[in-house]
Amino acid sequence: MPRSRPPGRLAATAALTTSALLVAGVATAYASPSSPQQPGATSANPLYGFARIAARQHAHPNLSPSVKADSAGGAQEGEGDALEVADQAEAYAYMRSAPTDSVSSRMLLQARSQAAQLPAVHAKLTEVTARPYNSNPSGYTDPYWSNDGSGFRNVSGRVTALAVDGRTYYAGTADGGVWKSTDAGGHWHSIWDRMPSLSIGALMIGPKHSLWVGTGEANTNSDSYMGTGIYRSTNGGKNFTRVGGADLLNMQTYRLRDDHHGHVYAATSHGLYRHSDTSSKRRWQLVLKPNPNRAGSPYLTSMITDVVVRPHTHGRVVLAVNGWRNGTNRNGFYLSRTGGGRQSFHEITPKGAIDPTDIGRSSLAYAGNGKRLYAIIESPRKLVSDPNTNLQGVFVSPSGNPVGPWKQIASSKKLMASGSALTQPGYQPGIQSWYNQTIAVDPHHPRHVFIGLEEVYDSTNGGRTWHTAAPYWNYGLKCGKKCPPTTHPDQHALAITANGTLVSGNDGGVYKRPISVRGYGHWKDLNNTLYTLQYYDAAAGKRYKQYGYWGGMQDNGTGVINPGAKEQIAPMGGDGFNVYVNPTNPRQAVGEYTNLIMYSTSDDGHTVHAISPLCGYYTGKNCDPNAEFIAPFAADIHNKNHWIAVGTKVWQTHKGWATRCGSNTGGSHCDWRSVYSLGTDSASGDEYLGTAAATSGTVSYVGYATANGNPTGDPNAETFRSGIATNYGGKWHKIDTSALPNRWISRLTIDPSNPKHVYVVFNGYSRRWIPSGGVGTVWQSFNGGGTWTNITGDLPNAPGDGLAIVHNRLVLATDVGLFTAPTTGPKHWKRVAGLPNAVVNNVRPLPGKNAVVLATHGRGIWRVDF
Repeated sequence: MPRSRPPGRLAATAALTTSALLVAGVATAYASPSSPQQPGATSANPLYGFARIAARQHAHPNLSPSVKADSAGGAQEGEGDALEVADQAEAYAYMRSAPTDSVSSRMLLQARSQAAQLPAVHAKLTEVTARPYNSNPSGYTDPYWSNDGSGFRNVSGRVTALAVDGRTYYAGTADGGVWKSTDAGGHWHSIWDRMPSLSIGALMIGPKHSLWVGTGEANTNSDSYMGTGIYRSTNGGKNFTRVGGADLLNMQTYRLRDDHHGHVYAATSHGLYRHSDTSSKRRWQLVLKPNPNRAGSPYLTSMITDVVVRPHTHGRVVLAVNGWRNGTNRNGFYLSRTGGGRQSFHEITPKGAIDPTDIGRSSLAYAGNGKRLYAIIESPRKLVSDPNTNLQGVFVSPSGNPVGPWKQIASSKKLMASGSALTQPGYQPGIQSWYNQTIAVDPHHPRHVFIGLEEVYDSTNGGRTWHTAAPYWNYGLKCGKKCPPTTHPDQHALAITANGTLVSGNDGGVYKRPISVRGYGHWKDLNNTLYTLQYYDAAAGKRYKQYGYWGGMQDNGTGVINPGAKEQIAPMGGDGFNVYVNPTNPRQAVGEYTNLIMYSTSDDGHTVHAISPLCGYYTGKNCDPNAEFIAPFAADIHNKNHWIAVGTKVWQTHKGWATRCGSNTGGSHCDWRSVYSLGTDSASGDEYLGTAAATSGTVSYVGYATANGNPTGDPNAETFRSGIATNYGGKWHKIDTSALPNRWISRLTIDPSNPKHVYVVFNGYSRRWIPSGGVGTVWQSFNGGGTWTNITGDLPNAPGDGLAIVHNRLVLATDVGLFTAPTTGPKHWKRVAGLPNAVVNNVRPLPGKNAVVLATHGRGIWRVDF
């Protein structure tokens, strides 16, 4: 998750952690802001008030779910629930599923199969970001945007799962696959790049050092992808076999557990499954599905967020928790005392401190002797009502009995008093317990327990007292500038090695320290060769025959690799999205935070100018009231100082890096000029927000869509609308797009030699998977949008993400790789072979070369030379 700043800095709002219907199969509320919120705006920092409001909106939307029983005794989320409609921050997921609200992950396997059948074009591939990423570089001290003083160091992308086998570590990542280290995290290499899904939810070491991998990230954030099953390797990751075939397709894997008596359990988003722990060919057996969900709700799929087997019971006592984050009448603890087979589980009511009516996402861990059972429980009730935290608490059953009685050993307030950095109103420990929670117990000391929420906490006396082991950041701590380095925030996985080392996986990679350490410090980051950064965009500029690269990424800011540099650095923290780089001077770049909050730099990021026309940042009368979470902006392909940006309006500036709008202390001056308003949809009344933009000279094109999408989830309701506006012909107008697909417009690309010639790229899947979505991924027009031709040809049916024109060649970025075709007669496409199977979020020309720059969602930036 992205971070906000201490007083005097811009607060960050959430990463794309809203409705993940296509990718995660579950609609969710807005994410927490991943930032402590300060008391409010001050005269010195009026900008902060806007950021705080935005962050709190994302953290705690006005959820008013109306729940009614279905015929099976389950529940169905009601219309108007903010879990279904996240109109600000859901872009990454919704652009892939619109105009419906979920798509089977079978489409991914089919698209990969289609891609594999295309002929390959071989090109030179260079992994640009195969170098350390320093998130707190020396000399970068911008008071709003830098991470100066945070205590962060080298980072990588989101690590969602860990497994340790002696000195061999395995790390599962959000969309970067599985990585292996044979020297306790010193060096990593990928063992998963060619697998169908690089989204990892769970890892486990099984019998005879086998490695089990559960795909489908175990989170309900919008850039979490569904999985393609569970895989097993018996040779250290050299080869994998899918266990049970397609049995667990289209699920997220929350946990894999071996009962050490012949069975493996898979806690998934669609129930609890059991399998032989040595076979790959047998079918998975569904042993627990509390919600029958006969109505097919995407919210009531029986999200089993954890399962544990009580030690020394010969595999007979198995406890699972159904923990959909916003609560259903089937959430709760389910226990089997007869070996975990089918029809052996029954719901139990935990006694003592746990509120059994308020159980959301939960994590469980037994002490090694089986005599103590620990639990972290998120509160659906607090998710709606408490502005500071949604943690019900951390609990222990001192006897190890799942029924209890349970004692509370930590609350948000208790953890806040343990040395936490999260002490501000609006963002306190457990504010993201629906997203980041994990627990581990020292196998030799039943009372030595570690929990991971936004921070890492340590207790050696069973939870009577706690120490913050890894604060969210070092801002505001009593140790001040003497504070030791910390980990990246937002913990997803903890593991304890046989030699007494605690390993943590979080939104910034992998870290470790001895379990004997108390309090802050002694963390070693293990990210120097873990190349899993999640980019939304990347671009390059050339200076002195060398290239500099910029990119915006999930939770790790906007980064730059200066020409000739051995490391990447982060001048700007928080979330980073679209970028533009001066083709002839990579020191000059434009970046973007959420919702059209833009910034520019002319000195590699040492000095940052915020230049947003968004209302609340820019305080003039003519400001933009709204924008997509990832808002589009573009530079003129012939004039590096002519820019357009789009929220509800189309904005234009001709001042390039001299552009100013508002300031870091507020202001009413703005160099952006509004040239067109996108208006509202006449049928639904929803406002239109920009989704794509391109400009060449006096001609510009803008893609847009309705802000609220399709709240019903009914593909026939067609409340979603997308379209294109242009000023081709001299006056801004909306063109007739009735012949085009009604899906998310992810990119517009103008022919550099002819502004009448424009390409449009559609995200999402065609009507094979989305009945009302239309057909085709790439279309072109030779008359400014008057008429269109489908040039999708033999491309796989997969979301299109970006399009570049290089040396009479079209280069298309998609969720299943990179494809190319000639600009003349582009009906037959070829795939670019050799890239990892990560989503390619955008592609841009490399200035002066027959080459492109790729932004991948989990495998960094790549350069492709044809």
